[in-house]
Amino acid sequence: MRKFFVVVLLAMLLVPATFFAAENEEEVRFSAVFSMTGAASAYGRMCYEGVELGTELYPTVLGKDIKVKVIDTKSDKVEAANGVRRAIENDRAFAILGNIISGNCLAGSAVAEELRTPMMTPSGTNPMITEGKEFMNRVCFLDSFQGTAAARLMTDLGNYYVAVFVDVEQDYSVALSKYFQDEFKKLGGTMFMEYYKTGDQDFSAQVLDAMSKGVDAFYMPGYYQEIALISSQAYDSGFYGDLVSSDGAYAPETLSIGGKAVEGLYLTALSHPDAPLTNKNAKEFQEAYMEKYDGKKPSAFAGLGYDAYLVVRDAIERAGTLDKEKVAKEIRKTKDFPGATGIITINENGNAEKSVTVVTVKDGEFAYDSMINP
Repeated sequence: MRKFFVVVLLAMLLVPATFFAAENEEEVRFSAVFSMTGAASAYGRMCYEGVELGTELYPTVLGKDIKVKVIDTKSDKVEAANGVRRAIENDRAFAILGNIISGNCLAGSAVAEELRTPMMTPSGTNPMITEGKEFMNRVCFLDSFQGTAAARLMTDLGNYYVAVFVDVEQDYSVALSKYFQDEFKKLGGTMFMEYYKTGDQDFSAQVLDAMSKGVDAFYMPGYYQEIALISSQAYDSGFYGDLVSSDGAYAPETLSIGGKAVEGLYLTALSHPDAPLTNKNAKEFQEAYMEKYDGKKPSAFAGLGYDAYLVVRDAIERAGTLDKEKVAKEIRKTKDFPGATGIITINENGNAEKSVTVVTVKDGEFAYDSMINP
């Protein structure tokens, strides 16, 4: 009998202390480790709108209140990693929502993996974010598919000779350009590269070089500030070919900075409020968002923030426990979840299987165009 008690005691000691702490807490703590300031702050603020709405509509899990604390990464990789660590070690976060951009996600996910804490990015699309990890997941599509979809869109528009503008400081831009190139070549296209760095203001040399080669179109996988400026300088230089960008340009700042120069710009986006609503939860989200924000339609990033929160919450409910290991496994059993941005299935690698929404700028606004399915 004594031996039995010793075995039981040892087994209890092997159970992570965080499990007992979470079970005994009166609330379940999430941390939104988002880019609230800095170069990617537009995405972070939009994603947090969705998280905030999620907590208002679904404030509890397993009978406990959910408390979400925001930690600002300042759009910096080091701050992203430190923010995840502080959330888990200091704030005792049960789950992490974030990071927002791919480079920050790569940094933050390594910490979540080390500390064995479920983490869900709303919008980090680089495939390496989840590669080889057990606890890192996403509710958005992967860049491998986004880049492929962009190449298909480019040829559908009749463009086979293209300049690709790459931000060499962003993992997101570098990866997308590679996936685009691979597919574009298969489709019979020819391209060459123009390089720049985050924060650059003058793109005249790259634009004029591209124009001198007689290209049909520009492909610009990057973030809104630089995409708007490249578009403006191309317009001012007399280039009127097609401009195609990525979900990183899907922010109001693209319109305000780019003005008439971004009219007709195409984006491979994560969703659009005018896309066909595929489930009742998408409709519920859109109606609640428009009521909260005086009739404004939700951005794709707001929808993704909402979905990230709800998918983690749903996995906790299905697991029926505040055991991080079990919840992490349950996240990857998510199948046909009715999200704000569409039906979400998380595969065994932590990746969401979703379509790409094609958006274009029309009359100074982002307009729904079409869907590209996997």
